[in-house]
Amino acid sequence: MQRKDTDKMTTETNRKAVGMKNHTKYSIGYFMPPEASIEWVKKDHADKAPIWCSVDLRDGNQALVVPMSLDEKLEFFRLLCDIGFKEIEVGFPAASETEYEFLRKLIDDNLIPDDVTIQVLTQSREHIIKKTFEAIKGAKHVIVHLYNSTSFAQRQQVFRKSKEEILKIAVDGAELLNKMAEEYGVPYQFEYSPESFTGTEMDYALEVCNAVIDVWKPTADRKVIINLPATVEMSLPHVYASQIEYMSKNLHDRENVVLSLHPHNDRGCGVADAELGILAGADRIEGTLFGNGERTGNVDIITLCMNMFTHGVDPELDFSDIPKLTELYERVTGMKVYDRSPYTGKLVFAAFSGSHQDAIAKGMKFRKEQGNGMWTCPYLPLNPEDIGRKYDGDVIRINSQSGKGGIGFILQTKYGFDLPAKFREDLGYTVKDVSDKEHKELSPKEVLDIFQSTYVNVDGPIKMLENHFVQGDGISTEITILKNGEKKVYHGKGNGRLDAVSNAIKKHFDIQFKVVCYEEHSLQTGSNSQAVAYVGIEIENGSVVWGAGIKDDIIDASVHALVSAVNRTGKL
Repeated sequence: MQRKDTDKMTTETNRKAVGMKNHTKYSIGYFMPPEASIEWVKKDHADKAPIWCSVDLRDGNQALVVPMSLDEKLEFFRLLCDIGFKEIEVGFPAASETEYEFLRKLIDDNLIPDDVTIQVLTQSREHIIKKTFEAIKGAKHVIVHLYNSTSFAQRQQVFRKSKEEILKIAVDGAELLNKMAEEYGVPYQFEYSPESFTGTEMDYALEVCNAVIDVWKPTADRKVIINLPATVEMSLPHVYASQIEYMSKNLHDRENVVLSLHPHNDRGCGVADAELGILAGADRIEGTLFGNGERTGNVDIITLCMNMFTHGVDPELDFSDIPKLTELYERVTGMKVYDRSPYTGKLVFAAFSGSHQDAIAKGMKFRKEQGNGMWTCPYLPLNPEDIGRKYDGDVIRINSQSGKGGIGFILQTKYGFDLPAKFREDLGYTVKDVSDKEHKELSPKEVLDIFQSTYVNVDGPIKMLENHFVQGDGISTEITILKNGEKKVYHGKGNGRLDAVSNAIKKHFDIQFKVVCYEEHSLQTGSNSQAVAYVGIEIENGSVVWGAGIKDDIIDASVHALVSAVNRTGKL
């Protein structure tokens, strides 16, 4: 007893020693709203799509090791338009000559669809604002996005300015936007972001945003966008939602304000931030494809859209060809889509586990037999075909962990073979053994090859050359068989064709078995259709051996299936 107590104490001491020493230098850096803002918890999902704004060409591009070239940005812009984005932030035109040239190319060559609004970013600094307006001259629909940082840390450490001074920067910038728009004679839409919003005192963030709104005086025909970015994600998602709800309830002219979110993914919760933010009152989301962007990236708009899609909500963006989208994205950005990235990764629909494969196969069969059109398939949150994926290569993946259900599903859906349940089980063990020994995943074609080479039309030691039947008192057969290079004719009788051939083989080759399973079906329709038959025979030790036959004629197919099974017994 004393030894056990000592061991327990030692274990507890060791457990206490495990951990990270420096956690004590960190603390909460966000600010809760000054009043309770939790109405959003009463909602369980978004019932409509927000306004989407892609920031791939600005936030996403500036985060690349090698930013996109002009041609690559143009190709990406066309892709975003094809997907259905109506608002696209195209860059920070005052930041570099490349950014400026790209914007001018879009405008001068009339490459912006009439129903698409471009967005440009500018700091709240006079010379940058003026350069921005020069860059957008001639564009039909533009959002000018003004920002300055408001967080406690930035005020204290970077700018070393008071709240009043930071507020003045925002207001001065807003007033200059009014002036420039009047000079250009174009009713540009305005957007304001209190950058580093998540590290800003909520009452102060509200004060700054309302001051900007008061300068811009939004109307129903010319709404103002107030964008509340999680420039750095600093809290649990429900905190961000409460912050958003507080702002939504207290913004001036709320009916004429489009409340926008710009979540980043520093804590891995960018999607949750956006989703809960929508429940809390957000009207608009800024994000990127595949979550590209600074540090851990922006919120992934594809994931947000597909989450809505699987709740039966139209996301109003088209992601029906994810493979094509992925190829272009990886090529022009130099980034890679993680294999398990939600919806888009190569493995996100993949089922290697035998139990998962079996459930999917049965679910698909149920849908075919009794489905009402609604998607409820086990282990598949959506139909992979809805986003351009395929069952044979993306869903059922075959390795040493796979089961009969998945292997059978591949053969049936890809090649038309509907094996009996016990045959699928036997084939499953055969395929898994190959995968295990070769230590690799098997393609559908390799699974087919294993099935055909192991079970189908097996012609050794004996090879069926001819078979003839006469109907009288039962069925009589005459079969011609080649064994060891010698051709002989044998006879048999039974109550059916397969029984007659079976009796002839047993009589002349000194082997005992009984047919315990026989199934057949057509492989395909039309003039080139073939028949396939499956035969299981039980031998003396009680085990069942399987064979399959494929021929133009169903009788020939059944005979060759029987011969295949007999040859596989190892008894000849």
